[in-house]
Amino acid sequence: MVFLPDESRSLPPPPLLNKGSVWLGFAGWMSALMDNAFNQRPIFGAGIHRQVLLATLGCVVGYHLVKRAEYVHAKVDRELFEYIRQHPGDFQPSTEKKRIGQLLEDFQPIR
Repeated sequence: MVFLPDESRSLPPPPLLNKGSVWLGFAGWMSALMDNAFNQRPIFGAGIHRQVLLATLGCVVGYHLVKRAEYVHAKVDRELFEYIRQHPGDFQPSTEKKRIGQLLEDFQPIR
């Protein structure tokens, strides 16, 4: 399965700093800090290159996951709008408004 098909190129790209890229970038940075802590190295001072690498990797993965999610949602929206266009009678608003008493059944307690 292809991660993003060619038809996803017609969608506008998501912003670089979105929810997914920020959270996964933070998770990558925290994983580098936890690796330093578990190996008893200075938490912030050791392995700066690994911290930058894992934070960048998290941002890239988050960006592409958000891009895929937007593609999947756009695909579902397209299918739903096509169904609505083909079946307009199913989606006409009713002309009369019903009261809540007409919608609910009469309450009869069971004892």
